[in-house]
Amino acid sequence: MERREPVFLTRGCDATQIPSGFKVRLDPGSYVVPQQVLDGNITVMTERGGLARVTAADADALGQEYVELAAKAAEARANRTEGPFDEEKVWEELKTVYDPEIPASIVDLGLVYHLASQQAEGGVKVLVTMTLTAPGCGIGPVLVEDVRSKVARVPGVSEVDVQLVFDPPWDMSMMTDAAKLTLGIM
Repeated sequence: MERREPVFLTRGCDATQIPSGFKVRLDPGSYVVPQQVLDGNITVMTERGGLARVTAADADALGQEYVELAAKAAEARANRTEGPFDEEKVWEELKTVYDPEIPASIVDLGLVYHLASQQAEGGVKVLVTMTLTAPGCGIGPVLVEDVRSKVARVPGVSEVDVQLVFDPPWDMSMMTDAAKLTLGIM
């Protein structure tokens, strides 16, 4: 997304403040400046200057352009979640989980330490061991829930266990070259 023009909200909506993770209410008629759209969720700068994440479900508050971007993301998700269980589909879903401040997936950032799957009652249990870029990151619970909900959509998955760990501590050397290029550090 290249354009960074203010958008006036057509209705009020809830958002998640970045990086604190606190829930905030964006009022109808207030303006936001979209910063990025990742998997249908929109990171916006509020009129007070802080960042917040508006979910794809509330994209209509920002206007038709954002509804269409959210719909494209939903269509791509539907295409990824068809067929029998395949661990590669889990990785594909994990690659759609983004830190709302950083335009790189948690996989490219090196935040996913381990992925395992095993047969369980009613399907497959998936274990994801991950970390955060900073232990005190308030957006951590949002990322964990994103991982849980996206992995749960993979065909055959009956249970998802997301473990958040801080050992070993994350550092920038864990990022892929693609993430480093995106962030301008390579």
